[in-house]
Amino acid sequence: MNMNIQNIIKIVLAVLLCLCLADMPYGYYQFIRFISLIAFGYFAFEAYSNQKQGLMILFGSLALLFQPLVKISLGRQLWNIVDVVVAIMLVVIVINETSNFKK
Repeated sequence: MNMNIQNIIKIVLAVLLCLCLADMPYGYYQFIRFISLIAFGYFAFEAYSNQKQGLMILFGSLALLFQPLVKISLGRQLWNIVDVVVAIMLVVIVINETSNFKK
């Protein structure tokens, strides 16, 4: 499996999002929102550069959802579901990109 820096960031972000399921201090959740904004913004830019409009819209939307400036209040339970779904999605994208790379 050939891992580039983007895929490594996606896996690390997926792990950090899964850690949100634990009872962490509030500062950790703020940190995740900030890191997610930067990462998803970067992924959206890269998708735009590679003319992958679907991924650009997905990552741009996630950047807006996780941004820390105007907090979206979904409640802890719904945020946990969002975190897990996004983490799974990131892992699936990495698997898809690495398997397409081999072809």
